[in-house]
Amino acid sequence: MQDIVLALLAGLIVGLVFGFLKLPIPAPPALPGIMGIVGIYVGYKVYQWILPLINQG
Repeated sequence: MQDIVLALLAGLIVGLVFGFLKLPIPAPPALPGIMGIVGIYVGYKVYQWILPLINQG
């Protein structure tokens, strides 16, 4: 849980710095882009979950 809070805090700080410097945010600005990142993460986790099952059989 601490990792999540620290990651959120770091993201907020980076977002504030980028906003202050008037730079584009270093992340997808739209929901489809964010969902793409979530999809990549979920796909990677599913692969890690399935790999042991494949190696057993």
